[in-house]
Amino acid sequence: MALSAFFFYLFAAVTVASAVMVIGARNPVHSVLFLILAFVNAAGLFVLLGAEFLGMILIVVYVGAVAVLFLFVVMMLDVDFVELRQGFLNYLPVGALIGIVLLAELLLVVGGWVFAPETAPAAPVVPDVSNTEALGLLIYTRYVYFFQAAGLVLLVAMVGAIVLTLRHREGVKRQSVAAQVARTPATSIEVRKVESGKGV
Repeated sequence: MALSAFFFYLFAAVTVASAVMVIGARNPVHSVLFLILAFVNAAGLFVLLGAEFLGMILIVVYVGAVAVLFLFVVMMLDVDFVELRQGFLNYLPVGALIGIVLLAELLLVVGGWVFAPETAPAAPVVPDVSNTEALGLLIYTRYVYFFQAAGLVLLVAMVGAIVLTLRHREGVKRQSVAAQVARTPATSIEVRKVESGKGV
């Protein structure tokens, strides 16, 4: 018990420190690296809670794809961060208001759990079933339609992003497969009779 508590406080402290450094680091590349560190430690917290599937998903999806993609985008784009920071004071009141609202919501949730522990959500424990199997049984039986709807929303978002970013430049020759397949010898071959001695 003492060992699990030690690892919990270790992972939690590193996660909070990494989250602070994400918004406090001056270099955006360092911010993304601290974000990856926060994801890894949050995955450790999930494993300690017995939700090993969520921990592995956090590593594979967020660290392996999203955070690395952020890192590549930040490193490839030549963004003038000095110019971006010039209007920081203009957005400070709105940001402070949003931060206060989020802090109040967190305090209400945590305070509700402290003063009324029976209101805290408790996941049902299924005996002799692993965490991953129980999650799969729940998603693909009771919430299968919501799961399919979420997948459809993601598909529509992906197609919409492709359509919005696809730009056809004028003056650029593009291949038309339909026009190539529809060609006939009459439209693709031209036979000319060249007089003797007047060829190339």
